[in-house]
Amino acid sequence: MLTSPKPLKDVFFCPEESNFYSYCLQSLVLNNCLSSETIIEFGSGDGSPVINSLSKLKFDGVVHGFEINKLSCELANERIKVYGLSDKYIVHNRSLFDTTKPQGDYLISNPPYLPAIDNKIYQPFLHGGTDGITVTKQLLSLDYKNVLAMIASYSNPVGAIDYALTKGYHIANFIISPLNFGYYSSELKVKNRIEELKQEQKAFYSKNMYLLAGVLFTKQSDRQANLSTELVQLMTCL
Repeated sequence: MLTSPKPLKDVFFCPEESNFYSYCLQSLVLNNCLSSETIIEFGSGDGSPVINSLSKLKFDGVVHGFEINKLSCELANERIKVYGLSDKYIVHNRSLFDTTKPQGDYLISNPPYLPAIDNKIYQPFLHGGTDGITVTKQLLSLDYKNVLAMIASYSNPVGAIDYALTKGYHIANFIISPLNFGYYSSELKVKNRIEELKQEQKAFYSKNMYLLAGVLFTKQSDRQANLSTELVQLMTCL
């Protein structure tokens, strides 16, 4: 398992969440990829999820990651070199939104989804807007054919799914895992906002646990399954 030597305030560090993102990437994307496909990643963090996935599977394409946090980008590229993946994983220190849209077969992301009134929280890079899905909606607006996004049950999951449907996506597949509230989501400012969203029926969780889903949205006509109703039911069951 990759570990982070950086303080939690400097570089996102949550092994449970990163490992689940890696598993979703392997199961929903890489296992279905052709060898020459290009993957675009928003928010690479320290690179561990993609590095873990590429280390386990044969993939002859390229993943281009975009990470705005300079320390995270440096750490990711250090690890990429150590694992000998420099020809398969390239992390750029800039925002995907500030770049001419790069071409790719998939867009993947564990996007910032902490809900808070503003980004003055312990890890500002994790701020996902007032309901946690602002960045997710921006990613879905980029119009990639396939999008793998992580969606939290306490961050307006129904709103995220409904927005994807309005953009012409359907849900090809998904994986759900229960996670405990961690260091970042337990910050008082974030927890208070999550409680407000629960009162508005936009957040779903139990005392110590929420659900995280890796969701593969697609516009491909050969993938006709639309699992949106099933996903909504599961994400709102807590």
